[in-house]
Amino acid sequence: MHRTNRVLLKGNEAAVYGALLAGCECYFGYPITPASEIAHTSARLFPELGRVFIQAECEIASINMVMGAAAAGRRVMTASSGLGISLKQEGVSYIATAELPCVIIDVMRGGPGLGNISPEQADYNQIVKGGGHGGYRCIVLAPGSVQEMCDLTMKAFDLADKYRTPVYVLTDGMIGQMMEKLELPEPRPQRPAPAWSLDRAVSETNYISSIYMAADDLEEVNRRLNRKYAEIKATEQMWEEYLLDDAEYAYVAYGISSRMARSAADELRKRGMKIGMVRPKTLFPFPDAGLKKAMDNGVKHFFSVEMSNGQMIDDIRLGIECKRPVTLINRMGGNVPTVEEIVNRTLAAVEGGADHE
Repeated sequence: MHRTNRVLLKGNEAAVYGALLAGCECYFGYPITPASEIAHTSARLFPELGRVFIQAECEIASINMVMGAAAAGRRVMTASSGLGISLKQEGVSYIATAELPCVIIDVMRGGPGLGNISPEQADYNQIVKGGGHGGYRCIVLAPGSVQEMCDLTMKAFDLADKYRTPVYVLTDGMIGQMMEKLELPEPRPQRPAPAWSLDRAVSETNYISSIYMAADDLEEVNRRLNRKYAEIKATEQMWEEYLLDDAEYAYVAYGISSRMARSAADELRKRGMKIGMVRPKTLFPFPDAGLKKAMDNGVKHFFSVEMSNGQMIDDIRLGIECKRPVTLINRMGGNVPTVEEIVNRTLAAVEGGADHE
């Protein structure tokens, strides 16, 4: 891995490199298109480095293996797509309630149902809003390049440990499958099993569970979790700003949609339109601060560019407290919006008076 600091990799492969450089000790998963390269690369590299790789019999088994390894204090990861992530949701709810750190990569494909294997972003609600039962949340990171597939996977392990919570790396099939240059970061030192883990247990004080039969006890668990989520929202928002210094309009987009929106902004700038972009790098916590900054600096109209049925648009509206119009520009079913399409739909919305001037 370290003969050179620069390699050419797929996004899926880069995520595995990031996990290993972050000190991930275990991978449990089951292959599914378009995420299969994560399992394939892990199957090769984890054993080479003396770490654990197990292809479980199904997605449900793999997330429960993740829970066991996390309880034992191991840095652990799994990955899947769409319907595979759906199967994991009960286990993720257990893990979040037991306050165990782990990393889950979701390389989104077309849905609902079996859908298809083309890239989409329709897992947004499932991942960002919780997915399973109960009032839990997961930190959600949204890479927009092969480099960020590595870097944000490393960041995911840091945040998982810091807050003792599952962290998702949420990407789409296009970012997962595309190949780009990757600058390998420096590896992190291996960390010992945490004091709270079962591996370090010296008494019955190290007790990990997600069941609380007394209503008052479970209410207190929920209150504790919500205090943690409030801290995450206050301190962990990440976003990228593009051409926003004088912008009157702004795209909000993540993943491959953000790359198309960036090019659309470049094209519209050539035509004299003052437009930029806010790219969320965290979807929970959603970068409300970045949106409000753009609004305070003069943005009067936002455009949500998505490969879904408008699942992110309400978070944009909430982030700006509904003080500006937000227009949806989207494709579904595995279709990626073209630059020309984004440009034309932007102009149609503005020329049609959707900005309420």
